[in-house]
Amino acid sequence: MTGHIYRDVILEERVRLFRGATSAEFLFMDDSDRLHHANIVDECLQSEDITRMDWPAYSPDLNPIEHVWDMLGRRIAARQPSHLSAGTSEGIA
Repeated sequence: MTGHIYRDVILEERVRLFRGATSAEFLFMDDSDRLHHANIVDECLQSEDITRMDWPAYSPDLNPIEHVWDMLGRRIAARQPSHLSAGTSEGIA
């Protein structure tokens, strides 16, 4: 992907429209990938008055599904008796 494609497809077609549907306090998060900081991308964000919040490239906060899976795993583990997790079939109705 190039900076032009990122701007045209991601920023102009998706981010700009999403920002229009939300409040004026919209905050755009991206990682530190060089593509996300190309001059054409920076200019687009500035022209649209979109505030960028920078994050490290491998921040777990950029992958919220990992938080969902972790929470789901914890809830499932809390509901199952320990003898079921050991592989026995006792207590299964």
